Amino acid sequence: MAMRNIHGDRRTFFHLLVSTLLVSVINFTVWFAITFYVYLQTRSVFATGMISGVFLALTASTGIWFGSLVDHHRKKTMMQASTVASLVLYALAFAVYQVTPKESFTDPASVALWVVVLLLMVGVIAGNIRTIALPTLVTVLITEESRDRANGLVGTTTGVTFLVTSVISGILVAVGDMFWVLVLALAVLAVAVAHLSLVPVPERPPAAPAGDEAPAAHTVDLRGTVRVVRGVPGLMALIVFSAFNNLLGGVFMALLDAYGLSLVSVQAWGLLWGVLSTGFIVGGLLVARTGLGANPVGLLLAVNLLLWTVTLLFPVRSSVVLLAAGMYLYMLFVPYAEAAEQTILQKVVPYERQGRVFGFAQSVEQAASPLTAFLISPVAQFVFIPFMTDGAGADAIGGWFGTGPERGLALVFMLTGVIGILATAVALRSRPYRRLSERYAGVPDETPKEVQRSEIGL
Repeated sequence: MAMRNIHGDRRTFFHLLVSTLLVSVINFTVWFAITFYVYLQTRSVFATGMISGVFLALTASTGIWFGSLVDHHRKKTMMQASTVASLVLYALAFAVYQVTPKESFTDPASVALWVVVLLLMVGVIAGNIRTIALPTLVTVLITEESRDRANGLVGTTTGVTFLVTSVISGILVAVGDMFWVLVLALAVLAVAVAHLSLVPVPERPPAAPAGDEAPAAHTVDLRGTVRVVRGVPGLMALIVFSAFNNLLGGVFMALLDAYGLSLVSVQAWGLLWGVLSTGFIVGGLLVARTGLGANPVGLLLAVNLLLWTVTLLFPVRSSVVLLAAGMYLYMLFVPYAEAAEQTILQKVVPYERQGRVFGFAQSVEQAASPLTAFLISPVAQFVFIPFMTDGAGADAIGGWFGTGPERGLALVFMLTGVIGILATAVALRSRPYRRLSERYAGVPDETPKEVQRSEIGL
């Protein structure tokens, strides 16, 4: 079994996975559901694109702050605070939803609609504190040689989340719009708070200021974090490369639901995502079983090359079979990329700054995605869709490529895949890639040994 291959405080790690699973399921359910709901109520690709853009902008702008909170407070405390914040925001959204006439939500310019969207969005984003805290706890709880496998299990949890979420959100939206989604969210988050309160989490005391640092509890410490990142050869290049990938990935966030819902019903789309999410589960279990090998940096870039190739090929025809096959391969290999990046950071970044570096990486990597989401949705709506419906594109290539709104979206996906393949090929041949690979191979475990021995009992 994969858990037997992991050495360290496995019991606490397992409880944290369960806690994260509960919260992630409900946060992703809310996120999927509100996206489905807005599109079905307004039939506006522009509106769903705006939701994705605002979501990613807020995620990018809060990552560094969240990382500072994780470093300067106990991880368990911040995980609980994150869940309570989501619970309160979802309750407020539920109140607004209940007192607003339902016909108001059919107007994409409705103030009440966007108040609900923003409250839910901020509630989901508050959960990102957990995604920053969990890998830092993996550093403490799990020994170095097992962290890649532990990170694989985190990827499996993500897959289980998507599996449950997609099925639940599609069905609940079809049955009762957002009512049952929000009722379920409030109940599950209350359970998650109670569960984590019973789990003892061994960890180091919060990071104290040192040298020229500002008081730890009141600073984001961007300057010091950038200094740490720049001090690791090739690490900044890796984060920038991931940011570029997320620039292209914003296309998926903005357009994939609209593309899928143009091919199947909302119930079928939710169920399909449930099936596809098993790819995350299988991929994560494979990582947990076999690890990432001696060079996770090279593996990370190779996986990205494969992912962009899939992006190029699945939209060739308007086929739910091609879409499903392509997305399954995509999800099967995403856990390798995510586990590789986490494993690299856990080894080359000092433990005391891992929260801030994980938060910094999250902010930088996702800073480009809002730009894509904001730009691509109106471009798709007003340029590519007309281009492939009754415009020059339909006349030039419509005979073999197909015509209609979904073919306009398909053309966007294919162009994105081409750009991603070229960028990854360049990165594989770059000097920063070689330097980071050499750094990873030559650096000993950065986690203080007294943490692993005295606080965890290893």
